[in-house]
Amino acid sequence: MALFDFLEKERTVAGAGFNRWLVPPAALAIHLCIGMAYGFSVFWLPLSKALGIKESIACAADIGLLERIFSATCDWQISMLGWMYTMFFVFLGLAAWLFGGWLEHAGPRKAGVVSAVCWCGGLVISALGVYQHQIWLMWLGSGVIGGIGLGLGYISPVSTLIKWFPDRRGMATGMAIMGFGGGAVIGAPLADKLMKYFATPASVGVWETFLVMAAIYFVFMIAGALAYRVPQAGWKPEGWTPPVAKANGMITNRHVHASKVWGIPQFWLVWLVLCLNVTAGIGILGMASPLLQEIFGGQLLGVAKTFNELDAGEKAKIASIAAGFAGLLSLFNICGRFVWASCSDFLGRKATYSIFFVLGIALYGAIPSMAHSGNLQLFVAFFCIILSMYGGGFATVPAYLADLFGTQMVGAIHGRLLTAWAAAGVFGPILIGYLREYQLAHGVAKAQAYDITMYVLAALLVVGLICNLLVRPVADKHFMTEAELAAEKKLAHERDVAALNSTTVASNGKTSPLAVVFGWLAVGIPLAIGIALTVQKAAVLFK
Repeated sequence: MALFDFLEKERTVAGAGFNRWLVPPAALAIHLCIGMAYGFSVFWLPLSKALGIKESIACAADIGLLERIFSATCDWQISMLGWMYTMFFVFLGLAAWLFGGWLEHAGPRKAGVVSAVCWCGGLVISALGVYQHQIWLMWLGSGVIGGIGLGLGYISPVSTLIKWFPDRRGMATGMAIMGFGGGAVIGAPLADKLMKYFATPASVGVWETFLVMAAIYFVFMIAGALAYRVPQAGWKPEGWTPPVAKANGMITNRHVHASKVWGIPQFWLVWLVLCLNVTAGIGILGMASPLLQEIFGGQLLGVAKTFNELDAGEKAKIASIAAGFAGLLSLFNICGRFVWASCSDFLGRKATYSIFFVLGIALYGAIPSMAHSGNLQLFVAFFCIILSMYGGGFATVPAYLADLFGTQMVGAIHGRLLTAWAAAGVFGPILIGYLREYQLAHGVAKAQAYDITMYVLAALLVVGLICNLLVRPVADKHFMTEAELAAEKKLAHERDVAALNSTTVASNGKTSPLAVVFGWLAVGIPLAIGIALTVQKAAVLFK
């Protein structure tokens, strides 16, 4: 037996008596770790003064970009650090696309282990970059290598969960993808505490924090990857009968090969649906803090002042309130992933996305008048609903793809679709940022600078709604023949339990109820603590 045989897909086939409810916490263990990508902004301010410690050491005015990148004598600008956020989602999308087919053949366990090595190894390289003050090492470590780990970790459980929960596809993927949204509510407070612990007169404590978090994440991600099991061929939940596919229904029992989806109109319509939904949400998520501060200004403190009229102390107070607002949006991003995806099992995927777009158009269109009327609570509520639909869009789309293209290669197809996220990760923040800067440059007051942006985002959602309404069942010619499906199953190492040796069957057999309880507690307790801290910070909005 080779040293790494235990990673082979054949050795992850579940035996009789395996409890499928052990798979979602395994997926959550990985997603909660890689989800820290959303919380990386907690490092920007400390890193912007990594050399100066108390104050940033500015680079010379005439220094070139290349010199700035390799300089070890002046501090990094936050705008340079912010490129990490873009790199995360660009490389996530690219990795999911390039390695999605490999994942279907290699299995979720091997993909989860590779994800852990890339994500945690990227943090170690980033720690070296901070220690030597070389930002290119951070971009390479967390941005490129870590981004590849993000892509593999993100899609690793999708196909497996859909096959374990054919009766509740949306709920299953919602549980796992909820973890990606929840990674920041655990990781950001943890990183903050670690940086304070490691901070010294000579260090802001970031490189030490990277190393500790890499070690913690590696343990959780490897544990999650090793807990993955795939169902045997032909498995279905006890007492569940697959619904009969209707001639013109949106749910198929057949399968499309991942290599063919680029030429199928439905794939591109769903690609645009996801891209436009994410563009609208990610732009707002990235600008949530300044948006609230600049629109409401002194009203957040109960004083009649615009943002520009506030003194430094007052601005510090409303910055704290805005941080609570950003945390609240993250919380709704998390909850929306589970709630909306679960609802899609009953409403249907197409109907759920139609709700996202119709409701989103109405909310974005109403926000400017809501802001001018000074109704803070309703303004916050509107944005919470918008962010719940942003998260819900991510969690619902794997089940949408499984309905349209079948389950055999849904992980690989999902990987290709995530290029839409990569595109939106670039387009959304740029659209929001440049629209704001353009208006401010032309004399528009800060409180009104977001009005046009909201109307533009509403217009994007109109296009998304049209794309979603155009989605129809996939034509017969695109599905695999029985011979092609058999060949793909062979490549994917799909074998039923009877074909496996007795040792493998025994090791993947009956699951102890204690193992299921322990698995859920291991991911549930940190998530509950993170949510509690987020709610505590957000409470200032309602005082």
